[in-house]
Amino acid sequence: MKTLRTFAALLAASACLLAGCDSGPKPPPGVVGDPGLGKLALTQYACQSCHKIPGVIGSDTFVGRPLEGLGKRPFIAGNLLNNQANLMHWIRDPQAIDPTTAMPNLGVSEKDARDISAYLLTLD
Repeated sequence: MKTLRTFAALLAASACLLAGCDSGPKPPPGVVGDPGLGKLALTQYACQSCHKIPGVIGSDTFVGRPLEGLGKRPFIAGNLLNNQANLMHWIRDPQAIDPTTAMPNLGVSEKDARDISAYLLTLD
């Protein structure tokens, strides 16, 4: 009986671990970072306060452009080619790219910018 309970407990623990293995959508080829952690980081930096972001609950009043379809846009920030390096630069230091932007510099770490960009580039 003890063996059966131990087996059931191990089976339940394994199921819980495996359920957490999927971090969400897979980033496009060549994109690094964890989209699941990026989605979480978006909420930690309160990006949804200004942007409409698929899969993230936020405000009904938006200052920034909606981010849906960002993965298919040819340009970001008006004039940058849409790739991960440029998106990370924009996320980390928007005023360096456009000094007149309303987007604040939130002190996003390089790792968070990598994960956030990995998530945003999955948005078709």
